[in-house]
Amino acid sequence: MDIALDKVCELILRARAIDVKEGLTDPASGSNPIDDGSIDSLTSAPDDATEDEFRDVIAGLNDDERADLLALVYIGRGDMEPEEWGAAVRLAREREDASSLSTADWLLGIPNLADLWDEGLSAMGQSCT
Repeated sequence: MDIALDKVCELILRARAIDVKEGLTDPASGSNPIDDGSIDSLTSAPDDATEDEFRDVIAGLNDDERADLLALVYIGRGDMEPEEWGAAVRLAREREDASSLSTADWLLGIPNLADLWDEGLSAMGQSCT
């Protein structure tokens, strides 16, 4: 892999932080955090930086690193096997070249992204722990 393990682990943490958030469920509740069990802290608001930070990290990666992240998704969800790493990276590059979506947009659209990256790392014999 051309991407450092610590970068993948950082992105897994960021993706998990995004996964736990949901859209505004009670935008004008008028309650305080103690009364509502701090549920408002788990909702996404327009000024929430979590997703923007994720996008910034992805934008700061080079082409090889972005391709590795996509290849890890393919491995993690079982589309390809670890022995097919080279083919997975080539497929990732083709997806990036052919898609109108940015890599960050494509990744953010994947349910359980962090889990897939974690599974991909595990299949490749690596771990964030």
